[in-house]
Amino acid sequence: SAHRLCTMRKLPSVLARTLTSGISGSPVLPDMSEVRSRLRDIVGASTNWRDHVQAMQERKALHTLLAKRQEDLPPRRMKDSYLEVILPLGSQPEIREKYLNVHNSVRFGRILEDLDSLGVLICYTHTKQEMQPRSPLSIVTALVDKINLCKKIIYPDCDIKFTGNVSWVGRTSMEVKMHMLQLHGGDYSPVLEATFVMVARDPENKRPAFVNPLVPESPEEEEIFKQGELNKLRRIDFSTASLLKMAPTAEERNIIHDIFLNTLDTRQEGEGTVSFRSRKLPPSSVWMEDARLKGLQICHPQERNIFNRIFGGFLMRKAFELGWATACSYGSSRPFIVSVDDIMFQRPVEVGSLLLLSGQVCYTEKNYIQVRVHSEVYDADTREHQTTNIFHFTFISENEVPRVVPKTYG
Repeated sequence: SAHRLCTMRKLPSVLARTLTSGISGSPVLPDMSEVRSRLRDIVGASTNWRDHVQAMQERKALHTLLAKRQEDLPPRRMKDSYLEVILPLGSQPEIREKYLNVHNSVRFGRILEDLDSLGVLICYTHTKQEMQPRSPLSIVTALVDKINLCKKIIYPDCDIKFTGNVSWVGRTSMEVKMHMLQLHGGDYSPVLEATFVMVARDPENKRPAFVNPLVPESPEEEEIFKQGELNKLRRIDFSTASLLKMAPTAEERNIIHDIFLNTLDTRQEGEGTVSFRSRKLPPSSVWMEDARLKGLQICHPQERNIFNRIFGGFLMRKAFELGWATACSYGSSRPFIVSVDDIMFQRPVEVGSLLLLSGQVCYTEKNYIQVRVHSEVYDADTREHQTTNIFHFTFISENEVPRVVPKTYG
């Protein structure tokens, strides 16, 4: 519920410092442009698109720096990867325009881009090798587990602070917890909490690579680490319970049957039999097939990440904007984002791709609208479509919205 989103869990001790670290504008904190330039330095990425092939060739030589086993890597603590980054919207008005939406608040799509960059830098900080300026690892976003917001409005003229650290580590994957706070009356107050999962791969981004183990240092950190383990198990359970692998439960079948019965047209003339095909829309409802929007993006070199694929944050921003537009046109009023769940990055998007996005309202309840955005790349040569991502966004609308009703079993 909305209340759940606002009772932000007590921040872990590693993060607690940031809440008392005083006023913004502190010169020691890096900003977002510094985050991106640090990432380029760590990977040795080119700033010219035409040099990208050569930059990638140079990365091949870093293969020798990869660990053969995880046990060969020094363990790290949560505070080793802890970062604070400032987004100086208040103290540097010149960057404000990029973050501004038409309602005079901050574009959430831009925040998704920043969280994605910061999450990758946090993982590089966790895996940093002493004396080695360049990392042999290619660290990429595997999924966004959850982003919960506890503020409806993000102000465009107050400084924002991001904090985060690695909260759980597997053999080749890392969970990152991040918080975003905004300055009001001299204090930073929480805006959102985000959990991302990143994976490490070899210098050419072809095979998994080992990462430094994580050692919790206090009961509080043990709890955070245990939660990361539970998150991983939950994701495994969720994927095995997919409808493509498992039949619906009895409860799910009853729900589907009720929806079906509610849409049967019983006023038919004729032999007194009700046809499966003749359906009617219940009052104050919308057919699901009438609650979708589509979009297309051409993926230019400007949107590439440090590995010369399309930047995951850009994909999230574009999907969010289509999701927001879908919710806006459905509810006929301004929607506010409350939660982002289960963004799966199934395959990378190459520069030059045609990216097809499809937004679908898939569930509604009172003022809430759940939107699923499906993204796929279209290869003009082979005429094949391949799914790259599935996004789930939950919005709250200013007014109560009609019920969305499926017409087909699928």
